[in-house]
Amino acid sequence: MMPRQPEACADLSDVRVEIDRVDQALVDLIAERFGYVERAWQIKLAEKAAANVPWRNQQVIDKVRARAVERGVPPDLCEALWRQMIGWFIQYEEEKLRDQLEGKSRA
Repeated sequence: MMPRQPEACADLSDVRVEIDRVDQALVDLIAERFGYVERAWQIKLAEKAAANVPWRNQQVIDKVRARAVERGVPPDLCEALWRQMIGWFIQYEEEKLRDQLEGKSRA
């Protein structure tokens, strides 16, 4: 079944079906992004790099805001979502790096 455009939704049931479809796609994309984050901390461990790279965080936010503007989405909404996601991923990377470093120091 082809996705419906918002204006083609006749009722809330149609809207909810499409929102569920979009939510599924978003989770799939977050899973894909998570795979890259998983690889990033492994590379950072090998390179002895920090999990939090502020200039890169800002670069990502700037790109997301620009894309939001292009797509007609409130850039403040996208920035808030990405800052939350970036914060979570940084914390995840820091925990993974700490676990690996502590594990190595005990060996």
